Amino acid sequence: MSSLDALFSPCSIAVVGASERPGSVARAVMENLRCFPGDIYPVNPRRAEVCGLPAWPSLGGIGRPVDLAVIITPAASVAGVMAECALAGVKAVVVISAGFKETGAAGEQMEREILAEARRAGIRLIGPNCLGVMVPSAGMNATFATRMAVPGRVAFLSQSGALGTAILDLSVTEGTGLSAFVSVGSMVDVGWGDLIRYFGDDPGTDSIVLYMESVGDATTFLAAAREVAVRKPMVVIKVGRTAAAARAAASHTGAMTGSDAVFEAAMTQAGVLRVETIEELFDMAEVLAKQPLPRGPRLGIVTNAGGPGALAVDALVARGGEVAVLSPETLARLDGVLPPHWSHGDPVDVLGDADAARFSQAVQWVAEDDGVDGVLVVLTPQSMTDPVAVAAAVAAVGRVPGKPLLCSWMGGDAVRDGRRVLNDAGISTHDYPDAAARVFAAMWDRRCRLAWLEETAAGAAGAAGGCEIPDEAQRVLREARADGRLLLTEAESKHILAAWGIPVVETVVAVTMSEAVAAAERFGYPVVLKLHSVTITHKSDVGGVRLHLETAEAVRRAWGEVEAAVAPADFGGVSVQRMVASDGVELILGAVIDPQFGVVMLFGAGGTMVEVWQDRVLALPPLTRETARRWMAGPKIHRALLGIRGRPAADLEALTDVMVRLSAMMLAMPSLVEVDLNPVVATARGVMVLDARMVLAPPVELRPVVA
Repeated sequence: MSSLDALFSPCSIAVVGASERPGSVARAVMENLRCFPGDIYPVNPRRAEVCGLPAWPSLGGIGRPVDLAVIITPAASVAGVMAECALAGVKAVVVISAGFKETGAAGEQMEREILAEARRAGIRLIGPNCLGVMVPSAGMNATFATRMAVPGRVAFLSQSGALGTAILDLSVTEGTGLSAFVSVGSMVDVGWGDLIRYFGDDPGTDSIVLYMESVGDATTFLAAAREVAVRKPMVVIKVGRTAAAARAAASHTGAMTGSDAVFEAAMTQAGVLRVETIEELFDMAEVLAKQPLPRGPRLGIVTNAGGPGALAVDALVARGGEVAVLSPETLARLDGVLPPHWSHGDPVDVLGDADAARFSQAVQWVAEDDGVDGVLVVLTPQSMTDPVAVAAAVAAVGRVPGKPLLCSWMGGDAVRDGRRVLNDAGISTHDYPDAAARVFAAMWDRRCRLAWLEETAAGAAGAAGGCEIPDEAQRVLREARADGRLLLTEAESKHILAAWGIPVVETVVAVTMSEAVAAAERFGYPVVLKLHSVTITHKSDVGGVRLHLETAEAVRRAWGEVEAAVAPADFGGVSVQRMVASDGVELILGAVIDPQFGVVMLFGAGGTMVEVWQDRVLALPPLTRETARRWMAGPKIHRALLGIRGRPAADLEALTDVMVRLSAMMLAMPSLVEVDLNPVVATARGVMVLDARMVLAPPVELRPVVA
């Protein structure tokens, strides 16, 4: 039995603050509860009756069990009402009242008070400042929305009450059925994680969709999402994609890991599908609940018009799908039944005069092709084509186990009956072929996310024991802390990396010009000379890097140039390292601590133009070798790692090893809040970190306990 049962399957509901005043929220809630089959108890000390029901002066005066209380009283009174709920044995509460943290510090304090009352009594609480909750199949509408949703199998969780009312209205118009609607409000108690787990276990829910403005407790949310996404499709739309995400940071990594990019990475690894529009949100919820996921990205398209097929191809490829390449056997079969001037490839244009038999035969053979992972059938209304007959024929032959079948019957009244035939057969229909193609690509995306989820779970299980911090790494941290520094030097950062088994180019710190020349002579020319500073991190930005130094005189000259480029307080000498041959691919690897999601790792194209190209992907550790390989394939620079223009492929196993070691290091050393390895050079001979910077978290202030 769940602690949320009283919220979604109550036998009795009390409405505290019930009213008959026209246009009021309380009146709307009372009207909406007329269809509730259980007991309704209006609570209003000034009325003997509300909306035809006997009213009670207080919760305690009811004298009967109350499972759920809906509170619609002024914010300042809610904490007192919560205390009454506790005395009356109420199990769950929905606080519709507004005027809490959205109003400032006083409102935040009131939220803390109502939460304290709820927790003392073990009451679960939705809100405050919410629209309410709705369970259509049970006839329960404890909201002030204008309409009850159609019963169905999609749970809709929304952080916006106003948007929720619009979508509820749309769901009725479009016939999208809901198992439940929950307006989460401020989430002082019941949050995303609680609701995801509840509807993940609910036999009446096939899929879960979320409209999200903020994550809240990210740890609980991700844990629940990973647990449930394996069993049921979860689709989220989150606002804030274009919000300014850059923040002041001491590294390229810190500047390039915006909050929305982190959220997207978290969703990918949690198996949750993210969409961009409300239309996609419900399209995907319905499709994922009814159709099998494709085993690959290749879509076969059968159409009676070339233009719509081309639209579908553009949308498919733009979203990461692929146009199927039909086998010679399939092409020969199609040649036998289609007119000579058919398209002879995918999309399969069966031409405008195609009847049901021609359509169905083409769909069947395309669906059976081993090179096809899913099928999209597009019909445009033609005088020679019967949309109903074609729909019936496609429904009869188009289903192949493990391959989704999508249909776009384009038009209005002329194709309406055909769409109904397809929908009755459990085949998803879409107004436009490009929308259908995007749905297929999103289904493939979900398949990939489930693979991420499985591999991430394996990594988490493997990392549960943790790793020991090498002695050398601990020594570097102790010395930096003793100096009162948060910014590690390049040499210190490389010492830590080397201690974790991550290959770094040998680097010597020289505090005099003669020491710099001696180091260069030991390495052998050419060498690199860089500013050594405990205050400046981006050395190239201040002219602090000199490359291709071939002689001792060049080293002396470079010393003078670097010293002159910065203030005396910023100059601590130079670091010297051998010049690494430039036949490799320059990469960036890094990690930061996100305030919500914890450690976030970055990988992509590196070098001095790293923030210009922005070719990077993010991931949340722990990484296994499998997740590291999947992650590595994300950015465009991956193509260069496979070998390009005569350059051999890089040692991907060595790069994978570096990624996994960096993941383990970040999890074991939480005091590292930013790590930036740029460039990391990957060649056929291995991987080498050429430059590194690390930032420590400020020390925690221990405050004395006041008796």
